[in-house]
Amino acid sequence: MPDIIKSLRKVPLYAIKKLAGTVVGVSTDRPVIALTFDDGPHPRFTSDLLDILKKYNARATFFMVGTCAQQYRDIVEKVARAQHAIGNHSWDHSSLPLVSRKQRIHQILACEKAIAPYGCRLFRPPYGHQSLASHLDTLWLGYEVITWNVMADDWLGYDAENLAERVTDRISAGSVVLFHDGLYRVLEERFTDRQPTLEAVNIILSRLSKRFEFVTVPQLLKQGPPKRRNWYRREKADWLNQFKAAVT
Repeated sequence: MPDIIKSLRKVPLYAIKKLAGTVVGVSTDRPVIALTFDDGPHPRFTSDLLDILKKYNARATFFMVGTCAQQYRDIVEKVARAQHAIGNHSWDHSSLPLVSRKQRIHQILACEKAIAPYGCRLFRPPYGHQSLASHLDTLWLGYEVITWNVMADDWLGYDAENLAERVTDRISAGSVVLFHDGLYRVLEERFTDRQPTLEAVNIILSRLSKRFEFVTVPQLLKQGPPKRRNWYRREKADWLNQFKAAVT
């Protein structure tokens, strides 16, 4: 029996409605936005980011990689104490559609253990890659999949002002914005510097914090019905092989 059928039979009935699509934002007239940060925690950049968020009384959601969370346990606790949300971003940033079902389950549960007891039941697929089978497995494990509808492209070397403009030009009430407080795998070493991202977040908050409230994803989901998108993306293994030699 194909893995996808096995997964479907095990998905709880309450989760079937989530098959309509992956959450990319929320429909609301309230001026609320969720900033999200992937691939951390990072021993320097995550702490610096927390200071910026505190300055503007902003909350955010950190989708953490399990290996990093295990290594920097003090940073995980620091994020939680600051009342930000912590989500699951897999154990070692593997593309879930390209691994077996057993490996997918391990990736999620190992990260869950690393971020416990602070993690919430939100999952962001590494690279944004998701197949129907990996989506079903995530739902079966009790997670809501969260992607985004505004992307800063902050892993490509843009300067802070460019990043800030890319976000502010696209942002609206109910948006989920993708940034990175770390980069687990990179094509070029120079991209590991998160300082432009931190500066961009400071610019965005300085311009928009009086117009919008910046909340966690769990808080955002209480503000209106989720916007869902048919989100199935995958890449061939050859594409991912470019990253194997560069793990930060």
